[in-house]
Amino acid sequence: MTQTVPHRRTASRALLAAGLVASLALATGCAKSEDDNNASDKGSSSAANENAGQEVASPDGGKTCDIAAFGGEKADLKSATVGFSQSEKEANPFRIAETASLKAEAKKRGVKLLTANAQSQFSKQISDVQDLISKGADLLVIAPLNSDGWEPVLRAAGAKHIPIVTVDRKINATACKDYVSFIGSDFVEQGKRAADQMIEATGGKGTIAILLGAAGNNVTTERTKGFEDRIKEKAPDLKVVFKQTGEFAREKGQQVTEQLIQSKPDITGIYAENDEMGLGAVNALKGAGKKAGDVKIVTVDGTRNAVQGIVDGWISGVIESNPRFGPLAFQTLDSFTKGDKVGQDIVIKDSAYTKDNAESDLSKAY
Repeated sequence: MTQTVPHRRTASRALLAAGLVASLALATGCAKSEDDNNASDKGSSSAANENAGQEVASPDGGKTCDIAAFGGEKADLKSATVGFSQSEKEANPFRIAETASLKAEAKKRGVKLLTANAQSQFSKQISDVQDLISKGADLLVIAPLNSDGWEPVLRAAGAKHIPIVTVDRKINATACKDYVSFIGSDFVEQGKRAADQMIEATGGKGTIAILLGAAGNNVTTERTKGFEDRIKEKAPDLKVVFKQTGEFAREKGQQVTEQLIQSKPDITGIYAENDEMGLGAVNALKGAGKKAGDVKIVTVDGTRNAVQGIVDGWISGVIESNPRFGPLAFQTLDSFTKGDKVGQDIVIKDSAYTKDNAESDLSKAY
């Protein structure tokens, strides 16, 4: 196995480098949320949208990476083994759609795919990736639970020259050295767009609460920054008076909102940094006897339940974060292994759902 490692690293790196160029032309998506009774519904919705594709925001801009810079040799993706590490429990619609998209694309391309799920435990994710490497993964696609703490994996992958592509969340490491590419949304921009929807829903006045995502990853930090910066810039009379993590989970989002209602019963709006927390907030508001629209809610993701929440009047707007990374991730790997340049940051475009398009576009949600 030691003899095959260098070739593997090369192949992996090759795959990932070309990804940007090809990735830019591809389409799929990214998001984050948790569903319960809708898992089966989501399955069909996810299947229907499997090739809905992500559109890349800036095909010609940004830093790139290739085999010469990263290290390795050209290879054929079809002969390689790809390891995929999922971070969270797949009771979460975003994760269901994400994993399904990668599996479908691997099958379509005839590529061997090894998968692991960390079940929302970071120590398990580190062990999972190390296990994927020991099982012969030539390239790695990782959906990181946290941004920090990846040194053990980076050392193990670096020792075997295994290229890494991260999706949805970044790791705090050096691109084109520790990993090849990150594929995901502009989370600061998502926060800004969510703020725009909140300003419109509230008229730019009142008090708002933020249900923060899980600590320790760039998604939470950047969605918060984008939202707060835009509110300060465009709506100084709209005050953030409450911030607490809901950990990207529906149950936790409900608990935090119940506390919020008790301490600040006249809250004007709630910004939930993913749909699941927003849906938890809806449950809390219903339990408190509130009516649809009494408190304006804006969320990020694009799950079917959240978009239905707009139709039902409980949610004012949803910024999409598309999880269907399969086509773009594999295109990036394919391009990289062929020796082409790929982007170090492959940023995708996300749409949005409002009262004007929620009903007509419900089928596009996952």
